[in-house]
Amino acid sequence: METNQLDSINEMEDKTISDIIVLIPHFNNPTGLLRSIDSIVPEEKVDILIVDDGSVKKPDEDKIRGVYRASGKIFFIYNKTNQGIEQALNAGLKFVVDKRNYIFVARLDCGDICMPNRFRIQKQFLMLNRNVYLLGSSVEFVDMEGNLIYSLILPTEHEEIKKKMYFNCVFIHPSVMFRTKAIREKVGYYPLKYEAAEDYAFFFRFLKHYKTAIIKQVLVKCELNPNGLSAQKRKRQVINRIKIIFENFKFGYYPLAGIIRNIVLLILPQNIIAFLKKFILNGR
Repeated sequence: METNQLDSINEMEDKTISDIIVLIPHFNNPTGLLRSIDSIVPEEKVDILIVDDGSVKKPDEDKIRGVYRASGKIFFIYNKTNQGIEQALNAGLKFVVDKRNYIFVARLDCGDICMPNRFRIQKQFLMLNRNVYLLGSSVEFVDMEGNLIYSLILPTEHEEIKKKMYFNCVFIHPSVMFRTKAIREKVGYYPLKYEAAEDYAFFFRFLKHYKTAIIKQVLVKCELNPNGLSAQKRKRQVINRIKIIFENFKFGYYPLAGIIRNIVLLILPQNIIAFLKKFILNGR
């Protein structure tokens, strides 16, 4: 991230720094951003980094200050132009790696809701399991009004995660927390060549070098936005996921099943996929 890509970096100076920073990319969704910030309970001790990716509707820093109840600073990065979520995430990671001494980076997306003490629970797990470098959680998916669509209970152990990742991305991006050390040493930044699937490739890098885990407890409610990035770029996302599977391919059931599954996703209309997913998961 070159400095001339930024309008400014703003910081609230009135609270203490944490060893956790929550990275939130923002693009034209100030209402969802406020809802996400407001979901972080006062007992948490986290700093927040909001990367605005050239929005027309900028974050309202005063309103964010008004709803933020946890202990920690809030930083704002403003990209001059819209560069895409991969670039926004990398701008955030570069800021964290170059300028701060955070041990953990957590993710959250605008509109998604943290369950009480989500970050404390994840930090405690990582402190007790020092060989785990990437940690996710189970999640609930809700509609734009907050109504439950389905719950997603994910595999928790590293070896099972490694197998299931070929079938689908088992780390739900807004639920993860990872060690900053991994970014500095082996994982690096989000890859730029997998549009709408940058997280899938990013998590495969963790699996290649480090142990991972997922907490069975639901720690995040994820908003399914019909106009969100995944919905708008679904076919591009699926094509790039197939590329990622091939690049990490090991002969076996799950890699083969993952390729077949994604080919089917390319063929079926989105409304049928959504119906089948809701029907199967709610029928568990």
